[in-house]
Amino acid sequence: GGTVIGSARCQDFRGRDGRLRAARNLVKRGITNLCVIGGDGSLTGADTFRAEWGGLLAELVKTGGITAEEAQRSSHLNIVGMVGSIDNDFCGTDMTIGTDSALHRIIEIVDAITTTAQSHQRTFVLEVMGRHCGYLALITALACGADWVFIPESPPEDDWEEHLCRRLTE
Repeated sequence: GGTVIGSARCQDFRGRDGRLRAARNLVKRGITNLCVIGGDGSLTGADTFRAEWGGLLAELVKTGGITAEEAQRSSHLNIVGMVGSIDNDFCGTDMTIGTDSALHRIIEIVDAITTTAQSHQRTFVLEVMGRHCGYLALITALACGADWVFIPESPPEDDWEEHLCRRLTE
């Protein structure tokens, strides 16, 4: 959702001025409850916002950004944090929010190109989401019957290109 609405990894929120503007916006709209769904960056940002909340309100009152009455009505900010990570890398969960939909989309794409690869007798190389985590690549490889899979947790050997080409021509 954050990527679609343009709020993902908001640079402004990383600085105190951005959090001040966010606090003022919440207070002015009477919002005292947030549900933050995201990964490490989003949840860390939410925790920082929570920790600074009282100070942000005091500064906004001092600078005239909000009234003392508004600060009193918004004195408590309730935040619920939910892990939303396509990497499925949060201990204690079966599957994090986003993992299943990412995997579903990847498998749809693999299914769509498999027939083309077979009919043209071509090898396709597919890079999937996951940045530093190979979970999606590994599960996709298992689900789709890939011949090869490279994951960050187990980098390929130096001569992998030669080995792969040799295996494909056998």
